Formats: sequence, C-alpha cells, structure tokens
Amino acid sequence: MEYILETNNLTKIYGQNVVAKNVNLHIREGHIYGLIGRNGAGKTTIMRMISGLSRPTRGSYSLFGKTGLAMQRMLKDVGVLIEHPGLYPRLSAYENLKIKCIGMGIRPKGYVEDLLKTVGLENTDSKKGAGSYSLGMRQRLGIALALVGNPKMIILDEPINGLDPQGIVEVRETLASLRDERGITIMISSHILDELAKVADSYGIIHEGTLLDEFNAKQLHERCGKSLVLRTDDTAETLRVLENMGIRSAVRESDGSLRVGEGMDRTKEISRALIQAGIGLEEIYLRTMTLEEYYLGMTGGEHNG
Repeated sequence: MEYILETNNLTKIYGQNVVAKNVNLHIREGHIYGLIGRNGAGKTTIMRMISGLSRPTRGSYSLFGKTGLAMQRMLKDVGVLIEHPGLYPRLSAYENLKIKCIGMGIRPKGYVEDLLKTVGLENTDSKKGAGSYSLGMRQRLGIALALVGNPKMIILDEPINGLDPQGIVEVRETLASLRDERGITIMISSHILDELAKVADSYGIIHEGTLLDEFNAKQLHERCGKSLVLRTDDTAETLRVLENMGIRSAVRESDGSLRVGEGMDRTKEISRALIQAGIGLEEIYLRTMTLEEYYLGMTGGEHNG
C-alpha cells in the first residue's frame, strides 16, 4: 500500500460556493503531512470530509487501501482534532480522557496514564480542571483525546495556532514522537509554516479550494535551494555584467534586489566584475528560500494566516 490515504477529485460545494474542488491528496504511512493554505482556503473542509464529519459533494477517497463501506469501518482507526478540542473545563486531563475511554469501551489498566505520558501531561494536577490549563496544555490534551483507541492516523487542524513559542515546541516534539516512536501517520494544517517545515515530511498547498502542489521535504529543498542575492545602485547594468559572465538566471525582486539561481561559488568573481564596471555593490549574500516564501510564490500573495 503506497498511500495510507488518497483522495480522488474530492469536492465540496455549499450552495453556489465551491469550497474544495477536485482535490487529489496522497499521504504516505508514517509521514507527517502538512496541509498549507490561507483562512478559507478549504483546509478544514477537506479534513472534515476525510474524517467522516462531512459528506463530499462528489469525488471519493480511500483509507488504508479501502473504499466504500469497508473504508467507513476503518474510520475508527482515525483520530481527529478539528478546530478546538471538546473538553470538560471542570474536569482534569485524566477525567476528560477517562470519559472518552469509557464511551469507546476502552478499559485497560494504565491506559489513560500512558496517554498522558505520551503527550507530556503526566504531571498535571489531578485537582485542576482543564479550563485552567494553558492553551498549549489544552492542545496536547486534545491530541491525547484523538489518540484514544490507538488510531493509525490522526488529523489535526491548526494544533499550534495561537500558542506561545514554548507551547509550539512542546506540540511539535509530541507530533515527532508519535511519528517516530509509534509510527502514527499525521495530517496537520498550520499557518506557522516555518514551524511546520521543522516536522513535516510532505506538504500540500491549498489555494481557493484547489490543490496547487504536493511535494516532500527533499523536493522542497531542491525547489527552494540556495540563491545568490545582489543589491546594487544600477540594476540594469548589473544584469548586463552578469549576462556577460554567462549568468542569465537573475530575477528582479519587489524590493529592488536581484535573485540569482546560479554562480553561488563565484561570489568573489561577481563582486570584482561589478566593482570594475563602476557599479556600487551594496549587498551580496547566499540565501535559502523558506517554506513560507515558496508558499507565497505559489499563491501569489501575502500570507494572511
């Protein structure tokens, strides 16, 4: 089985509004898959369809290689945390988890304690209600609730959104541990793309309900790669000098600088040629494009997440 989850032209329409259009996702087993997109791009709608919380208008998807009724039975192997975790604010983390375990018929001794340890909440005060927890603690408890029943895959909608730096690190480490130590496949959406880049194995970019691109971490590195950034007092003359050197990949950036995709090992030669041509060289340095920059280049606009 190449993919643990695969969608086929998955589409959702509300009235005249097409929220998701012919989406074809491919998620490998044991991977963390980052779903990237602006607010309203269709991320949550896609997650709701995949988790069985919303029916597709058209299209289909397979889960663990199963489709139709066989796939519906497999949904018990998918844990879900979409939007905010549904917690009983006056009950402790242990009590919240215990209630869900009872509802699912799960009663092994020590099961709840193991879940709390998995998400780093084993030392929470048993007398404190979840309503008094920090946002990061509540998100980790939400992840623990999604893990009840030992799912093979969990779907998490914006689990690090709104967290402070410490909370982001804690959730990120929890997700990496679930993948590396328990082999759980994770689908996660996030607006904090630089943090997502630290943990995800593959990505999908959603824009206005359409899947623009899918790629893995290696492909992201190859596509972004390194580039040479130049800033001078005469852009036109700089381009002429570069062309005379056989460098023809320079691109003008909106801030007036030039981004060059070749000649990274010729910085001294380029600097010398520009100075000899009487051009004022203000900056020259190597830069690696970030996931956020790649995303903005794909969607053609500012990131409003």
